[in-house]
Amino acid sequence: MIPSIDVTKNLAKVIDTTVGYLLGETEEVNILKDPDILKRLNDIVVLPDEDKSHIIYAIDNLLASVKTTLAYK
Repeated sequence: MIPSIDVTKNLAKVIDTTVGYLLGETEEVNILKDPDILKRLNDIVVLPDEDKSHIIYAIDNLLASVKTTLAYK
């Protein structure tokens, strides 16, 4: 028996993982579980390519800055 998408979503929620992990699409258990992050990514995906590129560039630089700061703590 193959579970419906709703059953799969509920199962993922109960065992604190993602549908992608259950389907074997990723090895990462925690990917995109944060609804705020997921909403923002969905907002970015529909933007024109140039805007997406600028946002990704900014995010990459912010992440690099934070990682550098954390490395020196």
